[in-house]
Amino acid sequence: MTAAELLRRDAADIADAVREGRISATALAQASLERIAQTDPHINAFTDVTARRALDTAATLDARLAAGDSRARALPLLGVPFAVKNLFDVAGITTLAGSKVERGRTPAATDGPLLRRMQAAGAVLVGALNMDEYAYGFTTENTHEGPTHNPHDLTRVAGGSSGGSAAAVAAGQVPITLGSDTNGSIRVPASLCGIFGLKPTYGRLPRNGTYPFVASLDHLGPFARSARDLALAYDAMQGFEAHDAACVDRPIETTVDALALGVDGLRIATLGGYFAEHAQPEARAAVARVADALGVTRSVELPEAARARAAAFLISNAEGGALHLPDLRTRADEFEPLSRDRFLAGALLPAAWVFQAQRVRRWFARQAAELFRDVDVLLAPATPCAAPAIGTEWIDINGQRLPARASMGLLTQPISCIGLPVCAVPVWGCHPSLPIGVQVIAAPWREDLVLRVAHALQQQRVATAPVATLEGA
Repeated sequence: MTAAELLRRDAADIADAVREGRISATALAQASLERIAQTDPHINAFTDVTARRALDTAATLDARLAAGDSRARALPLLGVPFAVKNLFDVAGITTLAGSKVERGRTPAATDGPLLRRMQAAGAVLVGALNMDEYAYGFTTENTHEGPTHNPHDLTRVAGGSSGGSAAAVAAGQVPITLGSDTNGSIRVPASLCGIFGLKPTYGRLPRNGTYPFVASLDHLGPFARSARDLALAYDAMQGFEAHDAACVDRPIETTVDALALGVDGLRIATLGGYFAEHAQPEARAAVARVADALGVTRSVELPEAARARAAAFLISNAEGGALHLPDLRTRADEFEPLSRDRFLAGALLPAAWVFQAQRVRRWFARQAAELFRDVDVLLAPATPCAAPAIGTEWIDINGQRLPARASMGLLTQPISCIGLPVCAVPVWGCHPSLPIGVQVIAAPWREDLVLRVAHALQQQRVATAPVATLEGA
């Protein structure tokens, strides 16, 4: 099997091939760089390609293997190419966070913690990825860098704000990427691009070494084409980091071995009410297909999900506006108009509104905790519809005309508001030509459960993540 063919396989298969000497890490890095050069003019996933770094890292791994280094041979992501959303600090690169304002800043002096942990597990960084400005958006229609195109239909959005991260995996440029999720920015692009995405529990993975958006809502996590690859990346990144005040000092709880436990005995239910009312037929059909595969017949409701979404919006507006207020005062013309106006509105919100939003958030978390006394896993659509066309201003959801860019997070924001672990799984065949995702949700710290369910669905071929067929690529 050639390096280019192997690049289309899962990260676990790639690491095994390097470990067994069937391919070199250098050949894989070169194959990834060639795939990026071939496909990215069509997709626009990358903002920076770290070719020299990738080849140097791969050469070092190959040298360690040639010298018989047993520790190198045991690395779980040995030789696996990966890339990160451009809000992660990458040594020698300016951390843009999708903005124009940051372009004159000093390049990062060191890699962020999660990037270091991925490399310590044997992964090879090949670049940084496009996103919505300051992570405030759901479509990655970035006016500074240009929009990221959905690899399965280049006329459509990839989702956001981690659109470049999802598109790069869907296009077969790399098998794993890292992104961030504040209100849905991993789950939305995973759904629209037809791949797997994991938002861990709030506070599980450290966020220092990344550009913040909303400190009380920000999460970091991986994208991949398999649940096993998500588990490999997630396990490699776990660990306490004192420099992130929200990171919980909790023992590492690996998930890879738990995948084999399957779903027998798990109490699973679909989320109805709000989560059905705000979903188009293809989104509801995807949940029904997943539920049928898992033998799920029970439906439950999470009360006041609409209020939880409103609370997440207010908190995001207020914290984001406060963070960017100095630049908004002096460099407002360098912001994208949409994000600028929302940040300005957030900076002007009355404190009483934000206080009330936090009260709603705490109340909603208690309702979810009560629900999880009776169920282990919940299923809900990840997006209200499949990927809209680039430039779409309005979408119709069950007779309601809604703003497209804001509404792609309709079904993710209530869950983000209380920091639950979620795996987005891709389902095909519910839309004539596009994938759509389903959220697999569990109680805090039960990433093992959402990954077990995702893996079981993949084993049944209900959830699949094929590499996109790109004309001429």
